[in-house]
Amino acid sequence: MKYKLYIKNATQLVTVSKDNKPFLVGKEMSNVEIIENGSLIVDEKGVIVDVGKEQDIGPKYRDAEFERVIDASGKSVIPGFVDGHTHPVFAGDRVHEFAMKLAGATYLEVQQAGGGITFTVNHTRQASEDELLSLLQPRLDRMLRQGTTTIEAKSGYGLEKDTEMKMLKVLHRANKIHPVEIVSTYLGAHSIPKGSTAAQATQDIVENQLPELARLRAAGEISPANIDVFLEKGFFELDDTRRILEAGKALGLEINFHGDELSYMASGELAGELKARAISHLEKVSEEGMKTMAATPTFGVLLPTTAYVLRLEAPPARRMIELGVPVCLGSDFNPNAHCLSMPFVMNLACVLMKMNMNESLIAATLNSAASLNISNTHGSLEVNKFGDMIVIDSPRWEHIIYEMVDPPILNVIKKGTVVFSK
Repeated sequence: MKYKLYIKNATQLVTVSKDNKPFLVGKEMSNVEIIENGSLIVDEKGVIVDVGKEQDIGPKYRDAEFERVIDASGKSVIPGFVDGHTHPVFAGDRVHEFAMKLAGATYLEVQQAGGGITFTVNHTRQASEDELLSLLQPRLDRMLRQGTTTIEAKSGYGLEKDTEMKMLKVLHRANKIHPVEIVSTYLGAHSIPKGSTAAQATQDIVENQLPELARLRAAGEISPANIDVFLEKGFFELDDTRRILEAGKALGLEINFHGDELSYMASGELAGELKARAISHLEKVSEEGMKTMAATPTFGVLLPTTAYVLRLEAPPARRMIELGVPVCLGSDFNPNAHCLSMPFVMNLACVLMKMNMNESLIAATLNSAASLNISNTHGSLEVNKFGDMIVIDSPRWEHIIYEMVDPPILNVIKKGTVVFSK
């Protein structure tokens, strides 16, 4: 019989989980499953069919044929990263804003000066679909080199129907041609368009943009899985956010929204009310909000790059884990937080948010996959899951966090195919 990939003799084969657990919480996040001298087999469909110690795997497949064999002696293998929050489709360069922030300008002050989302919206509206795709592809290439094999990716730099749908079309096209797998999210409510009010923007989203989204999705031109809103003072507040999220949920979209970043907005409490799958940011989340998220459960997608760049207080990761909130990580890659590296995100999570390395790995793999409703096929190295993984040039997997600027990645593998080699 022929198989796509055989990885053998890994000093550490980090499966992350076992028994096909959909996600991990609390003290479970401090324990990752590791097979010493481990091996695995990926079939021609890109699915893992066997995992275990080489002494057990090797003899079983002695007579099999393999497209690729990787001897991982002295090396470690972990699942490919699932980046739980990105904004990778945009035009325009905002490097000049970094100097403003370093001089003390806040996020809202940059926005009021014509920068921020407004600047990116103007450039993204002017760019063609092909231009946006050509900008997206090298960003995905850089993510791949850092071990990311799946991302959540948002629209949100159009704020009107045509550009929002254009961005979703770009994500749909990229997902067909690039090794990085994309789970797309509609974020028409990222900011209030110039000359509009929150009420007018909400009405446009519910009565104009969402019907067009449904039409294009039915036609196979776009493939959004989630709906997002930037719930914040001066942007979309509670009632408008609830209306938009409920309208998206009625179309079958999962609720996965921005909340409690700059101000406390009762995001966790709203998530419980709407049975939201995930909330991102959560720097200002309340104790009650965290308890509600744990009970629902709603995934907390934490973005340490944002707190780092904007000099915000970091999200309360330790308290969330203590309360049983399923914690995930995302890069928040966008023109404001220009980070394409999940190893750096994991390092920040450990240093700024006091997560341990096992927690950060689970948050960047299995739990992030679960926040996107794909942990039955992604996020751990288990039988019947896709063969998405990273080969690390070290016998200890933790070096991918420890060597934060230039992680020792030898190979990145997507569905059993080597898509990057150093």
